[in-house]
Amino acid sequence: MIKMVDLLVRKDGMTHEEFEDYWLNEHSDIAKELPGLRKYVTSVSKDPEKAGYDGVLELYFDSTADMKAAFDSEQGEKVMADAAEFLDMEQGPTLILEETVQVDDLE
Repeated sequence: MIKMVDLLVRKDGMTHEEFEDYWLNEHSDIAKELPGLRKYVTSVSKDPEKAGYDGVLELYFDSTADMKAAFDSEQGEKVMADAAEFLDMEQGPTLILEETVQVDDLE
């Protein structure tokens, strides 16, 4: 399983509350339609000024090829165009990770 983790920073002129509302209520509906997406997790910062980030995005795919195909698709283009509406696309790192779960007592 491949996980993409993005540390998100809102666009200048947008409040954290506006960012949160748009991300969770508008953008998520578009993003969850990415082809090959296995899991989609959003985590909103409770203190973005201290953290330096407004949220953390986690997208799971079976492989890096599936992830690339998702973002190369028409839906992937829609996702990225919409993300530019509320994110500072130049800020925050993107990590591509292979996840190994050590403990999962939630399931």
